[in-house]
Amino acid sequence: MPDSLIEIVPGRKLEGRVAATYAARGSDFVSASVDALDLTFEGIVGDVHAGTTRRSGGREPWYPRGTPMRNERQLSLVAADELAAAASAMEIAHIEPEWIGANLLIEGVERFSMLPAGTLLFFEGGATVKIDSQNGPCRIAGNAIARHYPDRPQQDLALAFPKAAERRRGLVAWVEKPGRVVAGETVKLRLPEQWIY
Repeated sequence: MPDSLIEIVPGRKLEGRVAATYAARGSDFVSASVDALDLTFEGIVGDVHAGTTRRSGGREPWYPRGTPMRNERQLSLVAADELAAAASAMEIAHIEPEWIGANLLIEGVERFSMLPAGTLLFFEGGATVKIDSQNGPCRIAGNAIARHYPDRPQQDLALAFPKAAERRRGLVAWVEKPGRVVAGETVKLRLPEQWIY
């Protein structure tokens, strides 16, 4: 295919706000509100997803489970409007970011989960994170949501989450430059050039 037939969408800059910060310092992925996040090259200090490497799982069927690999899932970022849309599709009142293990709640960026891989987020405290990909919604997160609605059939609600949250589950990212992130601060985004290969 000639290069002239490939549409190149120029990179651009956006700005948003850190609405809240969370860390998962327990034995599972569920997070809790914290005043700030201290980011290192390993991710969030003490978080369940911290580390420069991780073990492969169901998302990487090309490796045997448990294969050591680069940890591109150090951080989970979500947007309140997308969680509200997923909750509406599930016919529940709301989905709290910490129920599904979010680390950063970002506001002011439309279609947040559709940001392309390679997008850089620059935080006022000096940290920079790089988006790897969308965070695929799964039944495990659905189970965590269902526990907050005991009056609803648990399995049905858990299974509803993957469909309701498709392309609304947020993004996973890794720390490119360490620093501190505090709720309320501005975040500047730099989107790369985009094209369909």
